[in-house]
Amino acid sequence: MKKPARSDALTAYLLVTAAYWAFMLTDGALRMLVLLHFHTLGFSPVQLAYLFVLYEVAGIVTNATAGWLAARYGLNSTLFSGLLLQVAALVALAQLDSSWTTVQSVVFVMTVQGLSGVAKDLTKMSAKSAIKQLAPDQNQGLFRWVALLTGSKNAVKGLGFLVGAALLALVGFASSVYFLATALACVLVALWITMPAGLSVVRKSARFSEVMSQSTKINTLSLARVFLFGARDVWFVVGVPIYFYSVLSDGSVDGNRTAFFMIGTFMALWIIVYGAVQAAAPGLLKANDKTQVHWANEATRWAWRLAAVPTVLTVAAVLITLTSSALAAPPMWFTIVLVIGLWVFGALFAINSALHSYLILAFSESDRVTTSVGFYYMANAGGRLLGTVLSGLSYQLGGLALMLATATTMVVLAATVTGRLQATELPQQSH
Repeated sequence: MKKPARSDALTAYLLVTAAYWAFMLTDGALRMLVLLHFHTLGFSPVQLAYLFVLYEVAGIVTNATAGWLAARYGLNSTLFSGLLLQVAALVALAQLDSSWTTVQSVVFVMTVQGLSGVAKDLTKMSAKSAIKQLAPDQNQGLFRWVALLTGSKNAVKGLGFLVGAALLALVGFASSVYFLATALACVLVALWITMPAGLSVVRKSARFSEVMSQSTKINTLSLARVFLFGARDVWFVVGVPIYFYSVLSDGSVDGNRTAFFMIGTFMALWIIVYGAVQAAAPGLLKANDKTQVHWANEATRWAWRLAAVPTVLTVAAVLITLTSSALAAPPMWFTIVLVIGLWVFGALFAINSALHSYLILAFSESDRVTTSVGFYYMANAGGRLLGTVLSGLSYQLGGLALMLATATTMVVLAATVTGRLQATELPQQSH
C-alpha cells in the first residue's frame, strides 16, 4: 500500500492519537470508578474481578472480528464505532440502581463492562493498525511512532485513573459517569468532522478466515503477549489496589475519601510513568536501522529482566507471611519495598510492551495488518482475562504472596515463549 504524503500522514496520526487519548482517559477513569465504588459496597476481591471478566472476554471476541471488519469497511468505521459504543456504555452504567441485589448489580455491570470492552478493542485495533500505514519507513519510523502512540495513551489512561478516583470522591458515581460520557461524545463529534476520509484501503474480498494467523512469528509473539499482560493484570486489576485500600483507609467517610485519592494518584502516576518510558523506548534502546532479529533478541532479554522484579517481591511477601500473625498489619518497610518494586516493574514492563507493539507491526504484511493486529490483540485480551481472574482469586486465597508468585510464574512463561522467536525465520531486514 502506498503511504500518504508526509504532511497528510502526520495530520492523520495526530487525529488518531487524539481519538485514542480521549477513549483511554474514559477507560482508565471508568475502571477506577467501578473498582473503588463496588469495593466500598462490600464486594469481595473475587466479585470485583467478576465485574471485569466480560470486559476481557468481549475483547477476545472483538479482536477476532475487528481486524476483518476494518479490512472490509475501513479503519474509520471501526474507530468511530469504538468511540460511540463507549459513550453508550457510560450512559448505561449511570442507570445502576442502588436498590438492586448484589447479583443483579454484578450482572448489570458485567454486561456494561462487556460493551466497554468491545469499544476499547475496536478503538485500539484501529489506532494501532493506522500507524502501520502512516509511519515513515526511514530511521526506524515505525518503532518510534507506535511507541509514541502507545506510551502517550498509557500516560493518558493513568491520568484517567486519577480523574476517576477524584470524580468519585467529589461528585459520586452516577454524576462521574455522565460527565465522562458527555466529554467523550464531544470529542467524537469533533473527530467526525475533522478525520480524513480513509485510513486504509478497503478490501471487500477480505475473508474471515484471515483472522487466524498463519505466521509462526505472530503466533509466538501472541502467546508471549498472553503471559506478559496476564502477569501485569494479576496484581494490577484487584490485588494491589485493594491491598493499598486496606493499608490506607480506616473505614470512615473521610478515610475512604483519602484512600480513593491516594490509590488513584498512585495508579495514575504508575501508568503515566509507564507510558512515558514506553514512548521513550526507541531512544533508550538506540533504535536506528536494526533488524527484526535484533529486536526479537532484545524482547527476550528484557522479559527475563522483568521476571526478576516479582520474584524479589514474592520472596519478601512470603517472609512477611511466615513471620507475622494472621491479624498483624504488614510492616511499613514491606509496603515501601512493594511500591518501589512496582515502579521498577512498570519501567521494565514498558520496555517489553514497546518491543512487542513494534514487532507485531513489523511482522505484519501491510495489506493484512488489521487482521494480524486483531489476532495479536485477541491474545492480549486473553492475557488480561487470565490476569483479571487470577488477580481476585489469588489475592483472596493467598494474599499478596500468592498473587505475586502467580505474576512471577507468568513473566517467566512470557520470557520463555519470547525466546522461541530466536528460533523462527525472521527476515534479516530493517524496518
